[in-house]
Amino acid sequence: MRHFFTVGISLMLAATAFAASPEEIMKNAQAAFFYQGVDFKARVVMTLIGKGGAERKRELTMLRKNYGQPGGEQKYFIYFFKPLDVKDMAFMVYKYPKKDDDRWLFVPGLNMVRRIAAQDAHSSFVGSDFTYEDVSGRDLGDDTHAIAGEEKCGSLDCYVIKSAPSQKSGAAWAHKLSWIDKGSFLPFKEEYYDKKGDLMKVFTAVEVKEVSGRLTVTRRRMENVQTGTKTEVVYVKADYDIGIEDSLFTERFLKQPPKRLVE
Repeated sequence: MRHFFTVGISLMLAATAFAASPEEIMKNAQAAFFYQGVDFKARVVMTLIGKGGAERKRELTMLRKNYGQPGGEQKYFIYFFKPLDVKDMAFMVYKYPKKDDDRWLFVPGLNMVRRIAAQDAHSSFVGSDFTYEDVSGRDLGDDTHAIAGEEKCGSLDCYVIKSAPSQKSGAAWAHKLSWIDKGSFLPFKEEYYDKKGDLMKVFTAVEVKEVSGRLTVTRRRMENVQTGTKTEVVYVKADYDIGIEDSLFTERFLKQPPKRLVE
């Protein structure tokens, strides 16, 4: 198990010799964080923490399947169990390289499947501090990347990468800094800044465990420093390469998913 501890920020802006380009580092980070295994299943507890500390918990199952190499097509399926106000809600993503993803949300109270528009990718995911885009990831080609330095992440040696969205792609943030572990290439921290240069939100990989022989972020936090809210996500059970059928990722199963897969 590894833990990430916040350290003081002191970017090394002087010219430094790096073994990899920023694009290669971010590609490896994307593969380590979003693409490990052929498929993946996790039972998840999401805790929404208000400015005053009040907590609301949500329980869900997330399933993911890769199609091709890391950075290529993926499909996601998320099913909510608790509490009652989100029970039976389901979310599905078809993720594509170099074009807008397709996203659908089933709202059981209305018995309706709603298509999520591409511009809504930056909005809150079911009221949390994570966006829809945070859940399934962002196309690396949508941003430009530069190496801002190297730093210690607790006991780990990390690259610090500065990313900025292209005018064509757009984003809810103006730039972000990512701390990427040189060993695992997992992102241990990300800071998102607005157009004024003010810090908006901070992602932290709180806990990393080995799951089926793969280092996996099993506890993560997104904190909105401007609103004072934060969301913590914990994998209470997870596994890779379980053999998820392609048939799961259909609009029909958004309304009634197979229990053997989501339980």
